[in-house]
Amino acid sequence: MTRVLYDLCGRDERLRFSPYCWRVRMALAHKGLSFETRQWRFNDKQALAFAEHDKVPVLCDGEKVVSDSFDIMRYLDQAYPELPVLGEGLAQSRVLFFKHFVERSVTPALFRIVVMDLLAAIHPDDRDYFRTTREARFGCRLEEFHQPEQGRAQLKTLLAPLRDQLRGTDFIDGDVPAGADYLMFGSCMWAYSVSRADWVSAGDPVDEWFKRMLTVHDGVGAKAFTIRDLD
Repeated sequence: MTRVLYDLCGRDERLRFSPYCWRVRMALAHKGLSFETRQWRFNDKQALAFAEHDKVPVLCDGEKVVSDSFDIMRYLDQAYPELPVLGEGLAQSRVLFFKHFVERSVTPALFRIVVMDLLAAIHPDDRDYFRTTREARFGCRLEEFHQPEQGRAQLKTLLAPLRDQLRGTDFIDGDVPAGADYLMFGSCMWAYSVSRADWVSAGDPVDEWFKRMLTVHDGVGAKAFTIRDLD
């Protein structure tokens, strides 16, 4: 059985930077499940019509089609219960809370740091779409939203609880990474993939955690094609 992950690509098809797709990539690696990727771009909505969805990730596992990164992580735990990613009951409720924290707080702060690098990394045919949709969301031009120092200051405050957590453990979820780590890593890997900009200070516990996360699961993160390779 072939698993296929529809995955966002940039101006080079090897550049895969979606934070949501990275969550799924890490969850699949966590469970030791092989998969293929199909490159997808923002304007290629028709390619996902079969999934009744208009954005990635979309996972095809045999005849099963699942969209939305968190739903895919849930599905993987149900279909392949060994080595759970999210857990059940209270554990899953808590990681869902962490998902909202990452999406509502961490990712927007990172966006302020990398947005112009991100625009440059996107395929040229997708840039108008990206600019139009994001400027409508933020109510200003991308150039105005791009405030790296403000983003770093926001992150310094936002990541304080995470920093405290990581002073006592290697990963957010304990001795080994799991769902909360992959949710956070997805957004960090998104920034790392498209930009050389620093988003956290060297030596910070969060920085050390990210370096560890790059090496887990046979270094799937460290081996990824990034803007450093494109340059």
